[in-house]
Amino acid sequence: MRRRTLLKAAPLLALPAIARGAAANILRVIPEADLAILDPVWTTATVTRDHAYLVFDTLYGFDADYIVQPQMVEFHRIEDDRIWTLTLRPGLRFHNNEPVRARDVVASILRWAARDSFGQTLLATTDALEAPDDRHIVFRLKKPFPVARALANSAVIMPESLARIDASQQVSEMIGSGPFRFLPDERIAGARAAYARFDGYVPRPDGVASFTAGPKIAHVGRVEWTVIPDQATAAAAMLRGEMDWWGAAPDHLDTLRRARNLRLERIDSLGGIRILRFNHLHPPFDNPAIRRAILPVIQQSDYLTAVAGDDRTLWRDGVGVFVPGTPMANDAGIEVLMGPRDPARARRELAAAGYRGEKIVFMNPADQPEVTSNTQVAADALQKIGLNIDLQTMDWGTLMQRRAKMEAPAQGGWNLVCTGLSGSGCIDPSGHIALRGNGLKAWAGWPTSPRIEALRSAWFETASLAAQQAICVDIQTQFWQDVPYIPLGQRFGLYAFNNRVTEVRRGFPQFYGLKLTG
Repeated sequence: MRRRTLLKAAPLLALPAIARGAAANILRVIPEADLAILDPVWTTATVTRDHAYLVFDTLYGFDADYIVQPQMVEFHRIEDDRIWTLTLRPGLRFHNNEPVRARDVVASILRWAARDSFGQTLLATTDALEAPDDRHIVFRLKKPFPVARALANSAVIMPESLARIDASQQVSEMIGSGPFRFLPDERIAGARAAYARFDGYVPRPDGVASFTAGPKIAHVGRVEWTVIPDQATAAAAMLRGEMDWWGAAPDHLDTLRRARNLRLERIDSLGGIRILRFNHLHPPFDNPAIRRAILPVIQQSDYLTAVAGDDRTLWRDGVGVFVPGTPMANDAGIEVLMGPRDPARARRELAAAGYRGEKIVFMNPADQPEVTSNTQVAADALQKIGLNIDLQTMDWGTLMQRRAKMEAPAQGGWNLVCTGLSGSGCIDPSGHIALRGNGLKAWAGWPTSPRIEALRSAWFETASLAAQQAICVDIQTQFWQDVPYIPLGQRFGLYAFNNRVTEVRRGFPQFYGLKLTG
């Protein structure tokens, strides 16, 4: 029996009823995984990102057209293309009721930029970053650079006392600047997280509420996350009206569609890019020839149908480095992933590249069904061409902690992992975290690719769209030589909402702006 058929046959399991009387102003959410890591600078996990946008605010945001808009910044001034002066909005406060000061912002930017791909480039272009008074932040640049666009890339603002904690260490105390307060006393690892509206938050007074930009108004008093790893149990909770919001599992879509109290929506037009990520620091994937040898057995449709079936409205294959339909997307070299697959060729190329049966630690998160499904498909394909796969199953939180380790696999590190990238992060080279080839400063996997780095720098240097597109063709051509990761296709998720949830923002999950009726 195929995995998807087996799951469809599973009965919906009972979930204890949840009293609703006093919960009219509480939004009840089933997150994609446990909130194992609170610090959005330390990890790129999407569940931590969703948490961060509840708790923290940003200096700038993106509207639905991915145009940068000021958020905590009231306005900015640019002099000689090299001096940016940012003025903070009045009335900004942290959750401890201390005002947000420019020195908090500077410290937050420095901490974020130590790990963020775009932030690293911004700091490398900055001669000085200053806070001359409480409301002004000054960037003195070596050359023109899109400062606002960089800072819109999830640069969360926290108090200086927290931002001074080295970015290699996790911040566990959540004193935020956003519309909701994290409630640490209500957090239960593996089960629950809760947030309360911060009445001291001052929303932006103008602009349109769109994606991460515009007024962030918390209409609900509380947001409660309940972790339900079993998909059937989660579906049952939605059907019974015990939960309001869930990233719906494909195996239960038909049942959810028939429910009168629910609706299904796709809130993110760019979806996500599924990937197979290599650890470039240790054998065997420190060898680019071995990474390239795997390409002949990767069939993107295998990975997409494993998680979303044959409904092509939920996925797209033929995907390269950049999100299809966006200006930088191109087909350069995509034939390496198209057409009939050739396991015999892969085996020959592995042997020629020097693979000698080394054990490969492949991390598998049991509580992330879609990632687990991709992992199982990949493990099967790689074992068939002779790779010695050691599939190690763990929960997502443990995987996130382990993915950050640079040690060799025998000392607690890893070789392979399936994961996902947000589509909005893959529209161009600027914030594409998995594309960076700057070694130990790169995202987990730590590839070194001087050619891709040089092309990325050249992309920043030109303002011509045609020239940028030509550079991105060169980037994707080089990508298939260096193979920092393998794209497994584009996935569009559907969210199930109780009908009492209205006015949901487009993009990734954000819990302000929406309203509860009834």
